[in-house]
Amino acid sequence: MPDVRTSDHDDVALAAPVAMVSLNPNAWTEPFWVAAGQHRLTVQRCLACGTVRHPPGPFCPRCRTQDSDWVDLSGRATLYSFTVIRHALAPPLRAYLPMVIAVVAPDEAPTARLVANLVEVAVGDVAIGMPLEVVWEDAGDGVAVFRFRPAAPALRRTKETSS
Repeated sequence: MPDVRTSDHDDVALAAPVAMVSLNPNAWTEPFWVAAGQHRLTVQRCLACGTVRHPPGPFCPRCRTQDSDWVDLSGRATLYSFTVIRHALAPPLRAYLPMVIAVVAPDEAPTARLVANLVEVAVGDVAIGMPLEVVWEDAGDGVAVFRFRPAAPALRRTKETSS
């Protein structure tokens, strides 16, 4: 199979441009995206039992009540799982490979799971359990996309620093 990678820096995890982001929030997800637009990472919390959850939804998965609020997080997390995308589903995405799609557990809400791109890291350095921190990219009109990068500056790489 031919190699579809297009960069000399293929080992650095990249992310699709924010111009590709299209949000369709509903009543349960809108508070999350409003907070994200303000560069605040939040999770939904059940007011009856205290369970935190993400993705947000109408019912607590533990006690099935609907009363909830939102808790701001520090942005620190641990890598729970990941996959590396090396083949573009659409030709315009080839320039953004490889992509690391991460499932992360926020430090203050370890039972919640957030899915995001992992950036500024060499793919070979990605390891389950690694400490992460949130980074933001503004998409305009009050929309911001969250991504995660290694918390340890020594592990951070960009296309520019890896050349």
